[in-house]
Amino acid sequence: MTGYAIRRTEVLVELRSVEAQRGGVKILRNVTLTVGAGEIYGLIGPNGAGKTTTLAVVVGLLAPAAGSIRGLGLDPVRQAASVHARTGIMPERGGFYDWMTPSEYLGFFARLYGCERAPDEIGERLAQVGLSARPDQPIETLSHGMRQRLGLARALIPDPDLRVLDEPTNGLDPRGRREIHALLMALSQDRGIGILMSTHILDDVERLCDRIGIIAGGITVAEGAVHELASIGRDLAAPERDGIDCYRLRLGDRGEDVASYGAPAAVSLLGREGDWCTVGVASKDAPEVVWRELMFLGWPVREIQRVDKGGASSGLERLYLELTKGEGREMAA
Repeated sequence: MTGYAIRRTEVLVELRSVEAQRGGVKILRNVTLTVGAGEIYGLIGPNGAGKTTTLAVVVGLLAPAAGSIRGLGLDPVRQAASVHARTGIMPERGGFYDWMTPSEYLGFFARLYGCERAPDEIGERLAQVGLSARPDQPIETLSHGMRQRLGLARALIPDPDLRVLDEPTNGLDPRGRREIHALLMALSQDRGIGILMSTHILDDVERLCDRIGIIAGGITVAEGAVHELASIGRDLAAPERDGIDCYRLRLGDRGEDVASYGAPAAVSLLGREGDWCTVGVASKDAPEVVWRELMFLGWPVREIQRVDKGGASSGLERLYLELTKGEGREMAA
């Protein structure tokens, strides 16, 4: 930490009992979280739980209807310009201009931040996210995974104290995810930068995060250190599923769309964790027949593992599934 004034114990973001609405609909009902300098905080929850809305409140894009919020010691709504100048933001979707090249795109955002970057500095940001070989390729020709990398590079432009990332590894292959993991950990550990990220990939959480918050129905249902929450999950009794055997399936490149493929009556989707999904199979059905049916429907199955009847491969997953019952079948944002 030599050379950096930020102390790892400094609180960068603090939300207390926050409520928020969009279009007259209450999305956040009671959200609480605290992010410190040098810490990676993961926000997880089912579809529609309020993760992206929480991030919008943190950066001042949405004013809370109730509760309190401080970002970098400031009010993100009333002092938005000061907060934005010290915050790198990576939205889940959008914000790309297809006619630009990655170099032009980062230069454009550097000017918006008021921190003009020299070409070699732009090249350094692209190299950090694995795009150094494509500085002059039109953005419209980049794959989804490459756009994810470019979005992360955009969040690196202002060299801020806080980075807010919405699904930073979505669409990346396993090697690409590991590279981004290494980059985020270096930013956090070596430079004392606080990172608040939403994700639907528990592998990201377990590898990266110091602390997490689990949101269900716009309410923070759990918050704490990853190892503490995982320990609580391991102590939970495995839910009984009479007549059901549980398996973990590792999926290929098209695994994100697995819910759209359909499934035989014998199969139920219990959870998602990165490249893996957990399924229940009726015990009376021969597994090899079920796997053939799944692959016929288009499921890109690459590996199959038998797991316990709890259907959870880790204490954290078990706790997540227990706390988000009825809030969604998949572990997706």
